[in-house]
Order: sequence, then structure tokens, then C-alpha cells
Amino acid sequence: MRLLEPLQLGTATARNRVMFGPHVTNLGDHLRRFTPRHTAYYERRANGGCGIIVTEGASVHASDWPYERAPLASECADGWAAIAAACHAHGAMVIAGLDHAGGQGSSAYSQRELWAPSRVPEVNAREVPKWMEADDIAAVVEGFADATSIALAAGCDGVEINAGQHSLVRQYMSGLTNHRGDEWGQDRLLFAKQVIRAVRAAAGTAVVGLRLSCDELAPWAGITPEMAPGIAAELVAEGIDYVVVVRGSIFSVEKTRPDFHEAPGFNLSVCQSVRGAVQGIAVFAQGSLDAPTAEWALTEHYADGAEITRGQIADADFTQKLADKLIHRIRPCIRCNQTCQVRDGRNPIVTCVGDPTSGHETDDPNWFAVSPRPRDVVVLGGGVAGLETARIAARRGHHVRIVEQSDHLGGVAALLPHARPLVEWLMHEVEDAGVLVQLNAHRVDSAEGEVVVQCTGAAPGPQPFHVAPGAVVVDVLDAWRSVFHGVGEPFPATGTVVLFDPIGGPIAVALAEQIGDRAVLVTQDQIAGNELSRTGDLAPANTRLAQRGVRIERRALLRSVSAGSVELEDRFSGERRNVECVAVIDCGFRIPTPSMEHTHQSAGDCVAPRTILEAVLEGRRAALDL
Repeated sequence: MRLLEPLQLGTATARNRVMFGPHVTNLGDHLRRFTPRHTAYYERRANGGCGIIVTEGASVHASDWPYERAPLASECADGWAAIAAACHAHGAMVIAGLDHAGGQGSSAYSQRELWAPSRVPEVNAREVPKWMEADDIAAVVEGFADATSIALAAGCDGVEINAGQHSLVRQYMSGLTNHRGDEWGQDRLLFAKQVIRAVRAAAGTAVVGLRLSCDELAPWAGITPEMAPGIAAELVAEGIDYVVVVRGSIFSVEKTRPDFHEAPGFNLSVCQSVRGAVQGIAVFAQGSLDAPTAEWALTEHYADGAEITRGQIADADFTQKLADKLIHRIRPCIRCNQTCQVRDGRNPIVTCVGDPTSGHETDDPNWFAVSPRPRDVVVLGGGVAGLETARIAARRGHHVRIVEQSDHLGGVAALLPHARPLVEWLMHEVEDAGVLVQLNAHRVDSAEGEVVVQCTGAAPGPQPFHVAPGAVVVDVLDAWRSVFHGVGEPFPATGTVVLFDPIGGPIAVALAEQIGDRAVLVTQDQIAGNELSRTGDLAPANTRLAQRGVRIERRALLRSVSAGSVELEDRFSGERRNVECVAVIDCGFRIPTPSMEHTHQSAGDCVAPRTILEAVLEGRRAALDL
């Protein structure tokens, strides 16, 4: 398998071609240091077989403080040393990520102006940065060199310069953000070259990598795939040992690691072009890669290595399972971006909906510790919470059976195309663990001594609107089964359909997309799918809705449904208006199913309807408490 072969990086050799790339974790402290939580997080991937660990990007200069717990290189010596020692013990190479966010940063923490090539406002905050003076440029270049020295003295095997997303280096290279008329604008690669030269001088023979945006998705002024091979060749000549091909710009942050709407391997074409232009060094593919796609890319010479970051957040043993020929046992990344993308107003810690222990390695117990008292366990409900409860309980030595009233496992998650791989993985794991599954079980008979765990999910909540006789109101799950799976016909095949979405989440948006120009999406927010901002899908989702011809009723509350129309109320003015339709799909809030008698514990949506993350985590906790 090509992914498992050693790879030469400059004068060093990585044990395999799998990279765990740099990403925001929020595992740092208020002094901007790497912490024991970082060490445990990276060590877990090293122990899982990963060949190359690139740490979270550290700001090389105090002018850069892009998020609250962003590491600062001058404070990272001890943290880098701990990470390097821990990962080296398992055979992994450790590369220190070096960064400066430039105009894509924030002044909220530093209370100082942003530094950037030109006065291009930050897209989200609309903050106008300072035009960097000669002294500022010299200080940042020196900062890269100093950070390199600190990282290598701490025991890291090399450094990686970020010229990808949220990067000052990329901002100098791009016509989108570099409008200068001096030498730094006349030669837009000059700043990157100066940084590389300074880093190479400080690194000596150690590894120097480059994370390079090869498509800014803004061809009117940005870096294009056609330009990328030439740019890469010029920069590599300054002393680079490997290149990671990424994409995205100040105007397309969400495209750096898109969600499940975009197929794996979206950067492979430009990656192959760059590889052809920089003969003699390693080129890494990046872009929602799974194991089959990555292996194919290496076999077909699109790349020499593969950055698989979200895949290793989802399963820290990703690489070891490949080595053990257990690819079917790799927990899939469903590319939901719900908890691994943490740069938002909540300021959360990185984790994974499928494996909540990711990011919490120092906090969580050993879920698989064998129970000193094996018990007979009945899990009521075979959704995600029930499957995870059964999986962990069986692994701990309990005798487990799942009782599910429907004809399939997985609950609501099984209906969602992107979540289905995780459901199927859970089903296989439960089967391998010897769990007995009873489907179509409408009556539950528990034997004496059996412990009962309720995981029965949620039910439709009360409707906050009046429904007149003859009106057609369809539950969101019935509509989903019809639209996506062809099961039933709960609403007419022609005519306008109103989707009432007080949540602002992905379900109503996906339904509206599928229904197309028949759909009217009613939202109380200023924009459809408001909650998608946290996953990076807000702008793309609204683009898709527009392309499909979906009409959006904003700032609207649904007050009543009659045969042939609905009455909406503007949430600000109180003005009411009617919209004609043949049916309403209620995408509103759900409530827990009623508590059942003789249950010992509950987990998932029957406690409070939430997401896959909480279902998995509470299933684990229930299994541990048996």
C-alpha cells in the first residue's frame, strides 16, 4: 500500500505518507502556549500510526493574535518539546506549523491593528488592516526565522510555512489582497521568498515544508490553478522540502475544507500539476481525503503523500487500521464540520461527532475498560445513541441486545446520506461485538436482572401555528423519506410547498434544495440556514438554494395553515401576509419521547433532542455507568 511506504522529506524519512495537518484546536491556554491537552491529542494520532504530525499553526510575531487560544511561537518551546518527545516515542515525525494570519486575523485579543499587505477589509469583521511598513515586514520575516529556531531547538523535525488559508504569506502573493505599488507589490512572491530564505537559513538541514494555496477560487485577481505550478516552482527553489496543495482565499474560507456537499479529492488535479512542476520533492494532496481516494491518488502519481486530518480526528487509529488491513474498521469522517471546525463564536474545543474523545484525551475515561460485573443489558432503540451504548457495553463485557420497533437501525441518522456511513460503521461494530438485534419489536419484555437503557429518540414537537380543517401539514421526517427515499407521498406532486424552519439548520435547507423551485423556505432569521455558519456551509447553502430556484421568506413566523395557503407574520413589524401553497412541511423543534417504565438510564434525544455528538457521548456514558 503506497500510503504506508516511507517518504523522504529533505534529509529526513517519514515512516509512512500519512500526514495529520495543522488545524485550530482551541486546546491552548490563555498564555498562548501548547498544553498537555495538545500533547495527548497529537500523541494519540502518533500512537495510531500517523507518519507526520504538523502542529497547530503558531503565530510567529506578537502582531498576530487571530483567535483567543492561538499559540504564539515565542511561548511554545516547552509545548513543542513535549509534543515532539511524545510523538517520537511512537515513531512519528513532528513538524511545527508556523503562521501569521495577517488581515484575516482579529484585533479583539491584541487590541492592536491588523497587519496586511494592503488595506483590504477582513471579510467577516469588515476590519481594515494596517498597510505594513518596511520595519513591520522585516519583523515578521525575522519572526519566522526565530520561530524556526525555537521549534527545532525544542526537538521538532522541521517547520511548515503557511501560505494557505488565513495566511499573511498568501495575502502578499495574491492580487486579491496585495495592491501595493512598491517592490512588495511589483513582485508578489518577494515576501514569500524572503520568509522561505529566512526559515531555511535558520533550519539548516531540517525539514522545511510549505502549505500553498493553489486556487483562490477568485480568478479575476487571485491565484489560479494555471498559475500555481509556476508559483510553486519559484518558491520551492528557495529551499522547500515538501509542498501541501490546498485552496481558498480571503473570500472562500469555507472552501479550504468543505463539508459533505463536495466530493473527496477536490484538489487532485491541481496537485498533479504542481507535482509535475516541482520534481524532486514530496507533494501532499489535501482535500477531504479518505483512504481509498488517497491511495488511488498516490498510486496514480497525483501526489506523494496525503494529508488526512479530519479522517484522523474521526479515528485516531486510521493509519494503524490500514496497516492491519482493517480498512472496514476505520470510523468514517462524515465531513459534517459540526465539531472539528471550532473557529466560531462559541469558542469550542476540537472534537468529532463520531468520536467525542478527540480533543478530550486527557479528560475522558477508558470507555473500553472491562467491567468487573458483566450484566445483561437491553437497549431500547437502535438509533445512534442506542448503537453506541450497545457497542461500548458489549466491548466492556456485558451481554447486550438492542430492541428496535422499526425495521432498520440508525434512527434519523440512517436517513441522512452523509451520516449513513457512520451508522453503517456502528452497525458493523455492534455485529462484531456479538450484540443481539431485534427489529420490528413493538413490545419490550425485559427479563429479571436485565438493565434497561432507553434510547428511543425524539418525536414531533407541538406546532406553534393554527391548522385549519383541510390543511396539509407534513412532519419533516415523512417528507424526507418521500423526497430522498421515495417512501410514501405525504404531499401533492405539484404546487408550491412551504417549509417552516424555525431552527435554521441543515435539514430544511436540504429538503428545499431537493424540492427546488416548488419550495418556499420560511425562516425567522435574516438568512436561510442561519446555523450553518458554524460548519462553513452558510454561503454555499444559500448559493445552492438560489440555483435551485427556492424562494425564501425571511424574518417570518408561521401563524396559521389553511387549505391552499399559509399566513406569515413579520417578526419585526408584525405585518401579516399570505403565501399560497398546497402543503406545509413542519421542520420545527422536536421533543423527547416519553420516559418508559423500568428503565435504568437514558441517552440521546430521549433526554433532549440534539445532535449525533451528544447521542454518541451519552451512549458511552450510559455504557460506562452500567
